[in-house]
Amino acid sequence: MTRLWNDPADFVDEMIDGFVAANTRYVRRVSGGVARSTKTPDGQVAVVIGGGSGHYPAFGGLVGPGLAHGAAMGNLFASPSMQQVFSVAKAAENGGGVFLSYGNYAGDVLNFDAAQEQLREAGIPCQTVTVTDDVSSAAAEEKHKRRGIAGDLTVFRIAGAAAERGASLDEVVRLARHANERTRSFGVAFSGCTLPGAPEPLFEVEPGRMAVGLGIHGEPGLRDEDIPSADGLAEMLVERLLEELPDGVDEARGARVIPILNGLGSLKYEEMFVVYRRIAQLLEAAGVEAVDPHVGEYCTSFDMAGTSLTLLWLDDELEELWETGVDTPAYRRGSVDHAGELIAEDDVDAAADEIGSADADGRAVAAAIVRLFDVAQETIDTHVDELGRLDQVAGDGDHGIGMQRGVHAARNAAHDAKERGAGAATTLARAADAWSDRAGGTSGAIWGAILATVSKHLADDGTPDADALAAGVSAASERVGTFGAVPGDKTLVDALVPLAETFAARIAADDSVGDAWQAAADAATAAATETADMLPKMGRARAHHEKALGTPDPGAHSLALLAQALLTLTDGK
Repeated sequence: MTRLWNDPADFVDEMIDGFVAANTRYVRRVSGGVARSTKTPDGQVAVVIGGGSGHYPAFGGLVGPGLAHGAAMGNLFASPSMQQVFSVAKAAENGGGVFLSYGNYAGDVLNFDAAQEQLREAGIPCQTVTVTDDVSSAAAEEKHKRRGIAGDLTVFRIAGAAAERGASLDEVVRLARHANERTRSFGVAFSGCTLPGAPEPLFEVEPGRMAVGLGIHGEPGLRDEDIPSADGLAEMLVERLLEELPDGVDEARGARVIPILNGLGSLKYEEMFVVYRRIAQLLEAAGVEAVDPHVGEYCTSFDMAGTSLTLLWLDDELEELWETGVDTPAYRRGSVDHAGELIAEDDVDAAADEIGSADADGRAVAAAIVRLFDVAQETIDTHVDELGRLDQVAGDGDHGIGMQRGVHAARNAAHDAKERGAGAATTLARAADAWSDRAGGTSGAIWGAILATVSKHLADDGTPDADALAAGVSAASERVGTFGAVPGDKTLVDALVPLAETFAARIAADDSVGDAWQAAADAATAAATETADMLPKMGRARAHHEKALGTPDPGAHSLALLAQALLTLTDGK
């Protein structure tokens, strides 16, 4: 369990501050995470990695010569926001473009892709490779859907080595994809992890049993089995990885691999050495040569007790790059020249934070928006534990915490904008940006998109009519639809689509806004309830299939809760 914290809400920020204070030789604090503390050669590709916190040494611990130039660090088990990724990338970039890489999770994809788009709009070349090494999370024919676990290290290291040697952005991308295609991982856990302030682990395993095919965000395994002997576990891990050889490896015999036995947080090194002893024997018996074996913690899951085995199947090109020296706070290989000019600590964007003018009607609507967020915050605070429990069934249990972070940030931003005289559009846009930035994760990206889209159908002057409100909600539903989920996937979309369609239809039928919203909220609530009978097809819950049956989707449920709560503000108007 986690024992030491101050306020759980401040844990990540305080952790990053302490990490930077302990590693000033390597990193400096920037908005959204960390970047190298020394300048890199002009024109060198900036390798920017990232993900949720709770996985140390991933991701901040891997920033330094020979590896990453920056790391975007989200909240515990929640992807960094678009703003965080963009900020870190801007701080790390030095004329050669930005290469982004991270584990393949829905929230990370949404936020990193949005940051990539923003970087390109700013004139900075940017490309991405997601890590998909976990063989337990999807079949081989759908390996593009697999999640990234400890294989992050192999892809990051090859990309960092290529950048260090002066490769172009296109070449860094090609080599990272090549490394990803030749990396496979498989893991087990003996206990779940407990986040700061949480009363219990995200999942539990019965004594003497282990979860097979676990995720690194506290997701439960795909099945439970009796804990074997150390040799038995080694045999399970090796056998599963030798079942699926990457393209280009015709047979295992004669191949060379980088084996990485990764500890997930609480497993002792001595235990892992006992397991690796048998792994080495099994690889040798299969005719596979182990090159530069790694045994230790490279991608953890807070305090989870468990381990995973990763194999990077080498060829001449990858093996040569692997020899590049690396020196980071948590990972060192070979020799690295540390000469380099220190970068100033201040990376604050000097862009003015100005509020435009608004008339009296626009300010009155802004005040109504502030009341909306007051109610939303009260609603989420009331239901935060319930939302966490729903998410814990087949996910990582952080939906309630993420929604709470987001709505608190949005409410504060709305109040600030209103007090400074902002109109409706600016107030809602500021709240949207704050929700996205503070919440991170999938829900942060989605709610940020919903609010930002609606804000574009408002103005800072005047009062919006019912048609404008309906158009904004419909546009928000369409915007979220571009993220990939459709009705029936067991996501927030299952509640959002009927909410938007019903609201638009009732407004078109000349209902009052209050009556139309009542019908829309009821439609969303019914649809959210129906998600209990669905199998998840998107997000982290997808890998757990029937475990999610009988439980409504937490994203759909939270949207329905907010839709009902906002009825208190319509007053039938």
